[in-house]
Amino acid sequence: MSYKCFDVSIENNIAHIKLNRPEKRNAMSVDFWHELPEIIHDIDDNAKARVIVISSTGPIFSAGIDISMLAGEATLNGDKNKAEYGAGFYTTVKRLQASLSVLEECRIPVIAAIQGGCIGGGVDLVTACDMRFGTIDSYVTIFEINVGMTADIGTFPRILNHLPEGIVREMAYTGRKMKADEALLRGLYNETYDTHEEMMGAVMKIAAEIASKPPMAVYGCKRIITYSRDHTTAEALDNIAVWNMSMLIPPEMMEAMQARAEKREGKFADLPKKTG
Repeated sequence: MSYKCFDVSIENNIAHIKLNRPEKRNAMSVDFWHELPEIIHDIDDNAKARVIVISSTGPIFSAGIDISMLAGEATLNGDKNKAEYGAGFYTTVKRLQASLSVLEECRIPVIAAIQGGCIGGGVDLVTACDMRFGTIDSYVTIFEINVGMTADIGTFPRILNHLPEGIVREMAYTGRKMKADEALLRGLYNETYDTHEEMMGAVMKIAAEIASKPPMAVYGCKRIITYSRDHTTAEALDNIAVWNMSMLIPPEMMEAMQARAEKREGKFADLPKKTG
């Protein structure tokens, strides 16, 4: 299937989703917000891959939300001086938030590979991913303050999981760029690379390593890590006990141990397809 904002390929259990509007600096148009959740749901629901990699094209990873959206019916569902404007804006923002939350909610790990600028809505996108890697010329910026807005699609609740509060406040209040070396030092990036090609090679190697592991166990890790982040230790301990009580697969454990002993790739079942 073809998309207006993305190129999608699946090979060796790795789904590669590539932003493909470099002439528009990969700005997030109306189509972007419809297509991304459609793509993620298709991959996840139908168990088409074990890892998802999101990368981009051109010199900029993403310039953020397409400004034309802010002046069109997609956002302004009424006269800005009337109450329906606020209600319409709220509905639209909730929909945009949901379009990125699919990355966090899907069963499959999602890796972001960032080159050049990751601006505004681009930060909303990559902070919803499981991991972030960048080129040395890349940077992130909570740009919304520069256009008189407060970031509202997902940056703040997620970036605080990776950066100190004071740094987040500084970035939010000033709109300054956090360059790759600082993003790595602060823990927002897992690693940085000299070139886009080097980064993609490394990211695909990491993706292949994840794809070689038992998919249900990887899904369990993703789910429990996210749950633990948002709950108390006692709640998380109980949740993982219930998860393994329900989801642990002894044959997969035996295969993992046997494959390791025999120094070969394990033969694991894919995630079950979602039904209903």
